[in-house]
Amino acid sequence: MIAKVEICGVNTATLKGLKNEETLKLLEKARCGDKKAREKLICGNLRLVLSVIQRFTGRCDSPDDLFQVGCIGLIKAIDNFDLSQGVQFSTYGVPMIIGEIRRFLRDNNSVRVSRSMRDTAYHAMQIKEEFINENNREPTVEEIAQRMHLPVRQVVIALEAVVEPVSLYEPVYSDSGDTIFVVDQLGDSNSEADWIDEINIREAIKNLGEREKQILHRRFMVGKTQTEVAEEIGISQAQVSRLEKAAMDKLRGIN
Repeated sequence: MIAKVEICGVNTATLKGLKNEETLKLLEKARCGDKKAREKLICGNLRLVLSVIQRFTGRCDSPDDLFQVGCIGLIKAIDNFDLSQGVQFSTYGVPMIIGEIRRFLRDNNSVRVSRSMRDTAYHAMQIKEEFINENNREPTVEEIAQRMHLPVRQVVIALEAVVEPVSLYEPVYSDSGDTIFVVDQLGDSNSEADWIDEINIREAIKNLGEREKQILHRRFMVGKTQTEVAEEIGISQAQVSRLEKAAMDKLRGIN
């Protein structure tokens, strides 16, 4: 598992994370030019980079390369994060890291694609993002081609050319020796947005207290009632209810 090995000379098993409150304070200091605060932000969010690059390890021979590229995405996220938006840093940082890694993989694709075709594909992606922002839905290929004043076939070929081939046995997640491969998820309706939310939820859970974690585990993983949980951990049902609600409010804060 990548999170337990040395990458780029860093022993990832010793990496420490930051709580959301610490992250926000450091972001405020970094905005004012505090270089030490910026360095702490980078070091404190390296585990976020690790959680993202696990998805891409099958597409690159060197985890070191992915880690370095992911760190570039992290730094860009730190430098561009808008504190006024009221969201957790990981909600913004994860897509930035993913985007940086994807650009790296596209530009280093083993299947050589002409520069003009890549430019066409990237332009189509930009048009797609603009269309979604304007219409709150994804455009059809025909709509993209129409805006680009190009034949639909040319746009389709360009977009397909920059897609990295994926092996059915590419690992997408690994925990305690149990690895999930692409083939295991065929037919799954989960979108990339769901996957990003899952990473953000994991980051949010780290900020919960031990008792809150125990309650959520028993309630939603084991399926116990609040009364049963209260008896097991030695508090009242009312306390369980309050702690559960507080924990869920914290998790909802990722949005």
